[in-house]
Amino acid sequence: MSEAAARPRDERFVLAVDLGSSALKIGLVSLTGRIAWWRQTALQTTHGPGRAVTQDAHEWWRLVVAGARRGLAESSVAAEQVVAVALTGQYASTVPVDSEGRPVAPVMMWMDTRGEPHSRRLIGGRVEGYNARRMLTFIRRTGGGPSPTGGDPIGHMLHWERDEPDVAGVTRWYLEPVDYLAMCFTGFPAASHASMTAAWLTDNRNPEVLAYDDELTTLAGVDPAKLPPLVATGSLVGKVQPSVASRLGISPDVVVVTGITDVHSAAMGSGCVRDYEAHIGLGTTTWVSAPVPRKKTDVFRQMAALPGLSPGHYLLVNSQSASGRSLQWFRDEVAAGFGPGEAWPFDRVTELAGTAPAGSGGVIFTPWLAGERGPVDDARARGGFHNLSLTTTRAELARSVLEGAAFNARWLLEAADHFTGRRLEPLRLFGGGARSDLWCQILADVFDRRVDRLAEPVLTGLRGCGLWAGTALGAVTREEVRGLVPVDTTFLPNATGRATYDRLFAEFPRLYKAQRRMFHRLNG
Repeated sequence: MSEAAARPRDERFVLAVDLGSSALKIGLVSLTGRIAWWRQTALQTTHGPGRAVTQDAHEWWRLVVAGARRGLAESSVAAEQVVAVALTGQYASTVPVDSEGRPVAPVMMWMDTRGEPHSRRLIGGRVEGYNARRMLTFIRRTGGGPSPTGGDPIGHMLHWERDEPDVAGVTRWYLEPVDYLAMCFTGFPAASHASMTAAWLTDNRNPEVLAYDDELTTLAGVDPAKLPPLVATGSLVGKVQPSVASRLGISPDVVVVTGITDVHSAAMGSGCVRDYEAHIGLGTTTWVSAPVPRKKTDVFRQMAALPGLSPGHYLLVNSQSASGRSLQWFRDEVAAGFGPGEAWPFDRVTELAGTAPAGSGGVIFTPWLAGERGPVDDARARGGFHNLSLTTTRAELARSVLEGAAFNARWLLEAADHFTGRRLEPLRLFGGGARSDLWCQILADVFDRRVDRLAEPVLTGLRGCGLWAGTALGAVTREEVRGLVPVDTTFLPNATGRATYDRLFAEFPRLYKAQRRMFHRLNG
């Protein structure tokens, strides 16, 4: 019997969209998290003058439409089985749109720090780079606050309003990426406490209050009239516009669930929905997260408990700027030079790394190629290979990249332990880096903890979308979620390399402290 024939025809599906920083995934996912079809398309990022980092939101929507049509054509999912749209992905990027939801300028990505002069005047100071009084005002209400680097929505909005008045003048709404896509589907501007996490403009002590905080918007110098109306996290934004439904070939009765960040969908997609159930993402970037019972902030380690999967619940949020991105850089810019004109696949790089011993002959790689966000916030930090010698091999360089990302993640994980007051274990692991058994084992060894790799680890966001819509529509209970997420392999720490990894990790944060002033002198 074929898969299509065996599948119950009353199974309901979600058109799931996972908009990452480097790729867009489209999937057809059941309300219980079964992925019936998916495709991925690379996204083009433009690096411009003045630390500009942008993408094209028009292209996002074109790819979503094309992907949805392709999915319904290629899969065995019938159009009438699609009942919802769920959106997740990157956050702290900003899309300026007109009243119809059309972008009026390129997206300012979360890496774009052109607003730094304005953000630094707003929040900068002498206490770890912050104005303590102003920062405490944000922290008391939101759990966090804008970065002096300008790499967040406040920095973006201040840049447009102060430096590009032509853009600001035609902007009706400043939207997060998932809220922009929701408006494309429904025609309505809407956001939630979850999607607006990085805007730092909502009073998160009571996420049931659906309004921006007047004191925060005044302090930030942001016009609240350009912020999208707030709706409850996990609610329905509305139905798909008839014109869009016709274009996609789905029913106009299909509903759109509030968009969520990739951290929120990862919690759902990993099954980590109860307090202190921890997951770690190893993709372009890295984060460690877990639901927590109350609002809390550790400003010195860049940790915050922000609005969670439902009103009144919270989620540990943090981020590191480069992990898989560091491996990609090594493959494209370093490894490629060892074979003229040859493009190395990732598995060839990790195969090479596997021939080197644990500890990479003492070489330490610091993966701060795009600056760092946690547990230190420093956009000027830069990466490097340390402790090289004339005997250092290509294999040791390759392995040191994997180990360096693991050391960086351990630095963040230990900060998360401190934040939660407990040792977070086991860790459910997902992301593109999780496809490498070697990298997974290195993480387990460096962490000295059990690591459970999820099945289909690159699809955790899509699975999370399906389960997110499933809970919103009442098809799945929160208690059922963990059991619906399959684990592929469990990696247990190997005691053999413990002393080596502990010795190297002890040097890792010291390298940042020793070089911090140099980073600021050279990259100011």
